[in-house]
Amino acid sequence: MDTPRLKTKYNEEIKGNLMKTFNYKSSMEIPRLVKISLNQGVGGAVADKKLIESAIDEMTTISGQKAVPTYSKKDISNFKLRKGMPVGAKVTLRGSKMYEFLDRLIAVSLPRTRDFDGVQNRGFDGRGNYTMGVKEQIIFPEIDIDKVNRITGMDISFVTTAKSNEEARALLKEFGMPFKKNKKEQ
Repeated sequence: MDTPRLKTKYNEEIKGNLMKTFNYKSSMEIPRLVKISLNQGVGGAVADKKLIESAIDEMTTISGQKAVPTYSKKDISNFKLRKGMPVGAKVTLRGSKMYEFLDRLIAVSLPRTRDFDGVQNRGFDGRGNYTMGVKEQIIFPEIDIDKVNRITGMDISFVTTAKSNEEARALLKEFGMPFKKNKKEQ
């Protein structure tokens, strides 16, 4: 199996660029991408169980890895929700599949978003992780629009070994993540 393009780019270019930018003493300090998690909540799953199955199928198609259902942790009577009912789907990508998904996300899917001018800068958590939301799953070319019965969004979380938001942002920017420009950068 071939090494993913972004993994090769990380080893050959990105490591060196980050080493120069942040003046690390050891190559082990250089931040790296650990995993990418995709989560999708399905609001109408309480009334219609088929929505969970279609969400799992779509997430599996998008990620190239089998998605698993997520279950409610407690009862909420206002939503007719019982503990243990399926309420969403999730996938965690690591290794080659993670790099291939990131490559497809940056090169193909994000540019297909309507009125796209970059991803938000405010998705960092202070510990080097970044989460972004996607409003429509149909931006992924793997999804056949004719077979979609409901347009739903999803959260995509990037977990890195970076110690700060600046390091994580620099790492993702090196991979090609199109962040929105600040007023002072324009």
